[in-house]
Amino acid sequence: LTVTCRSCILLPTFLTPTPSSSLRNITSFVVPRMPISTINDSISESSVHKSSIPTKVEMSQNEKYSEAPSEAPTIPPPPEQYAWSRIRENCQDAFSEFFGTFVLLLFGDGVVAQVVLSRGTKGDYQSISWGWGLGVMLGVYVGGKSGGHLNPAVTLANCLFRGHPWRKFPIYAVAQVLGAMAAAAVVYGNYKSAIDAYEGGPGIRTVIGENATAGVFCTYPAEFMTRTGMFFSEFIASTILQFVIFAMADSANIGAGPLMPLGLFFLIFGIGACFGWETGYAINLARDFGPRLVSYMLGYGSEVWSAGGYYFWIPMVAPFFGCAFGGFLYDVFIYTGPSPINTPGMGFGRLVSPRRSTWSNTYNANSPV
Repeated sequence: LTVTCRSCILLPTFLTPTPSSSLRNITSFVVPRMPISTINDSISESSVHKSSIPTKVEMSQNEKYSEAPSEAPTIPPPPEQYAWSRIRENCQDAFSEFFGTFVLLLFGDGVVAQVVLSRGTKGDYQSISWGWGLGVMLGVYVGGKSGGHLNPAVTLANCLFRGHPWRKFPIYAVAQVLGAMAAAAVVYGNYKSAIDAYEGGPGIRTVIGENATAGVFCTYPAEFMTRTGMFFSEFIASTILQFVIFAMADSANIGAGPLMPLGLFFLIFGIGACFGWETGYAINLARDFGPRLVSYMLGYGSEVWSAGGYYFWIPMVAPFFGCAFGGFLYDVFIYTGPSPINTPGMGFGRLVSPRRSTWSNTYNANSPV
């Protein structure tokens, strides 16, 4: 190693035949080749001290020399979520069911009001079936994020046979009833003048009779129907409803896929056209109880509960039995996917088993109870 021209130029000695061990350590630092004049111009006496000795630095091929280590890039924090965004996210299912049922009743009660209050000049019974079918189809589109149940009995069937979380059942049911009540109130506000004219004057509200308008909002049975016939009619219609819903949702079957709302349109139209005359095919607690409660509060009185031999409880109870039975029939005879029916004992074992070991997605079946 030699120092010349007062510039501390390091000359490698790897060309020496027998370099010493100390020189091997020093000469491992190789200065890139460049003309001496360039080195002398770029290195000044003030910037290099004779006592400074270069050290060996091992770097990868992709690394470059830098005077100071670069700081790690900082990731900006996510933007603060607005309070309403958090509420909407946490209540997404409830909002979806509320507005889906709202749209269903808006079209359903709306078409009944138009046909009844126009005395059949602006539609007929088939118009009512079309209107309810459209209401279901559009309601499912609106409430699709939550599954578009729009019916507590349908939610119950999904909890029983498709692993829908039981903790969500009361949330869905309350949202569906409130959505139906809101829609009934809107329909009443829209047709209030027509109701006054049909009834014979402002403030006159009747449930049974020639000019009765209570049937605009909820269902009432035909006069000849017996209590058993009322229940059976609602039970059969609800069984058909859930059986076909499971069929259209079954991917192993033909399935409706993205055409599910359209399939529901034809399903509701068919039920109304073929099984709707005797009781009005409520097949839905929310659809009947919510508007019935609104009509009671709007002045129709307690007769909304006592009419038809206290018929009001039948559309509240029969759809649950019907939808549960319809789902049971489909899973027993057709469905091959995950269902309590497709477990040992056809799902009845969990009624007496002390451990929750049967199929469900509402809990971890492998976790201790």
